[in-house]
Amino acid sequence: MSLRLGDTAPNFKAKTSKGDIDFYEYLGDSWGVLFSHPADYTPVCTTELGRTAQLQAEFEKRNVKVLALSVDSLGKHEGWINDINETQNTTVGFPIIADEDRSVATAYDMIHPNVSATTTVRSLFVIGPDKKVKLFITYPASTGRNFYEVLRVIDSLQLTADYSVATPADWKEGEDVIVAPAVSTEDAIKKFPKGVKVVKPYLRYTPQPNK
Repeated sequence: MSLRLGDTAPNFKAKTSKGDIDFYEYLGDSWGVLFSHPADYTPVCTTELGRTAQLQAEFEKRNVKVLALSVDSLGKHEGWINDINETQNTTVGFPIIADEDRSVATAYDMIHPNVSATTTVRSLFVIGPDKKVKLFITYPASTGRNFYEVLRVIDSLQLTADYSVATPADWKEGEDVIVAPAVSTEDAIKKFPKGVKVVKPYLRYTPQPNK
């Protein structure tokens, strides 16, 4: 059974490039990004892990812990990490799971038989401090993920978790947001002292409330 938005993310214990972990203990009160790769020593994945390492400070600033996964062994991971650091001019500081028995991949429905019966698809999960699945994205093996988009979505998820707002198309940190439909215009004017712009009764904008 596949995971859906709002489901509890399965906990697991695993061997990683940073030692043995319990997933829930690793996350603690932080947000989490768990993302899978078809195999070690693959070109697209090499660039993705490199970009994630380059952006690790951005994830940390948002209280997000990153965890990657491949079904290959720890020995392969160690050699691959050296290649990533060399070719992408970075240092991988986050753990990479060695999911050789595919238990984590199976729990998160990362193996799609019509693509491959043995390797994981390129899936990414954002998990909240409540251990609920907030977002999942699955890419084909030929297309690298946009990690700036992942950060943008996390900004939106964290903002909308704390305020009665939604974010419009192409929204970026600092831009106006949409007042949630459940909030009346009268209440919105009280709730958002920076102002409310009513375009339609159902479409109302306000400056980002935590800026």
